[in-house]
Amino acid sequence: MKNYTQPFQSTDTPFVVLWRVMDTCNLACPFCAYDKRLAFPRSVASTMEVSRMISLLAELQNTGDLNVMLSWLGGEPTLWADFDTMSDQAAALGLTQSLTTNGTTLGSSTLRTRLVQHFEEVTLSVDAIGTRHEDLRGWKGGFSKLERWVPELVAQAAQKNSPLRVRANVVLMRHTLPEFEGLCDRFADWGVSQITFNQLGGRDRPEFFLENRLNIDDVVTLKRLLPSLRLCLRERGVELLGGDPYVGRIADSAEDVALRIDDCQVARNFLFIDEKSSIAPCAFVDDYFGVTTCDIQTVTQLAALPERLCVAQNLCPADACKNCMSTQQFSKFTTQNDLRS
Repeated sequence: MKNYTQPFQSTDTPFVVLWRVMDTCNLACPFCAYDKRLAFPRSVASTMEVSRMISLLAELQNTGDLNVMLSWLGGEPTLWADFDTMSDQAAALGLTQSLTTNGTTLGSSTLRTRLVQHFEEVTLSVDAIGTRHEDLRGWKGGFSKLERWVPELVAQAAQKNSPLRVRANVVLMRHTLPEFEGLCDRFADWGVSQITFNQLGGRDRPEFFLENRLNIDDVVTLKRLLPSLRLCLRERGVELLGGDPYVGRIADSAEDVALRIDDCQVARNFLFIDEKSSIAPCAFVDDYFGVTTCDIQTVTQLAALPERLCVAQNLCPADACKNCMSTQQFSKFTTQNDLRS
């Protein structure tokens, strides 16, 4: 078992609050816990709590020397009935916003205008080319729709001189890895400016994971591919993120090598809030600390929260910390140039 006490993530990143506002989705992904076919009671965030916390985050940003990014996650967050109202409030109070979406709602010109006006970053979840992606996601015709909608979003952002960055994230699986290079080329055609990737995880749907996880040979293939792919994409104005430490962590996972984190630093610039208002350093331990947004009533309490979570994790790490799988702990969002500087 490896043991790291410091993260690979850069410390000059914004203070990110990732809020999973609902666990409802309109797609049927066999690797996802929020697959619409799964029968379980669905939850949604309290609009009152979200609104109150937006105000506290804005106050924290105004009184402290930091930039707060509020990042919306689901399920599919654009299906949330209060998405427009809450993103308007965040924008009015000066918070930077990002969104992770499956792209099914990008056909709405109203949504695209909202993203161009109020958001700095949109991350699209796309895993394969054409019908392979559509079959994985249960969205017939979806890839061809994204091929129309994403360039329209990029063009609108450019026309309005918007700071919006369009990013694509790929879940790498054994059967989709061979087309990763071609998929990245498609993203460049669409005007995507950044690409990130995850390995397929096994926590949510272990029955799918066993047959589709990356093995060590797959990771060797990925390592061999990345340098030339980064270069080709860079020449087209696209960054392929994820440095060597991140790829190394993927290699360890493929061989079932555990990585224990005794001193989690992620919470110093990253908080995760789930649809039930639980707060944690990451989604893997969302209800472990027993802290909810209701416990945070003042900006002073909010400012002290990262240290509070780090101390609690250091004193009594969660079981998930014995084999950390949080991508925020590593260099997923870092370029190789950043690591070498």
